[in-house]
Amino acid sequence: MGDFGVVADVSSIIVDRLNQALEVVEPGQAVAQLNDLSENPQFSQPTLTVFLYEIAEDPTSRNRPPVRSLPPDPPTTRKPPMALLLRYLITPWAGNQITQHQMIGCALQTFYDDAIIDGEELRGSLAATTDVLQVTLTPLTLDQKSWVWYAIQKPYRLSLNYEVRVVNLDSQDVSAIRAVRSRTINGTPLP
Repeated sequence: MGDFGVVADVSSIIVDRLNQALEVVEPGQAVAQLNDLSENPQFSQPTLTVFLYEIAEDPTSRNRPPVRSLPPDPPTTRKPPMALLLRYLITPWAGNQITQHQMIGCALQTFYDDAIIDGEELRGSLAATTDVLQVTLTPLTLDQKSWVWYAIQKPYRLSLNYEVRVVNLDSQDVSAIRAVRSRTINGTPLP
């Protein structure tokens, strides 16, 4: 389960996976990097920007039961982790359209071939956990994509929208469980 750094950990995993894949397009030239697109991007080399534009709670994971600790730890109960959906905008920036299209194709192929991130691929607060991240291309209409670009006040560009599900953010709300030491039964005898 992830601590407060889980969002940053997932973002760096996405960027690293894209950097490995981009070696095919432009060996040593094309890179992926986190970028909030707040300024007009000016890159000296072909770049695939990864912009985390939305974080939402996964509605299918609500109302999960509390998590109990296992022995030998002291008995505690904790609120279930908050299940997050992270939505990314992946945009190519290069001097020519062919390179941009190759970079987009590379990203598509990478997350299509290996859409599940688990085990040794997880790092940071997710390392050595049983968490599984699913990376899915999000089908947005042109209108919805335009609204994303409008929100960041940039002209529309060819881009991909990916959703990473389920990122578990641990709760810090932990309560000790007290052992039952005695009990009293009150009632009337049965006839």
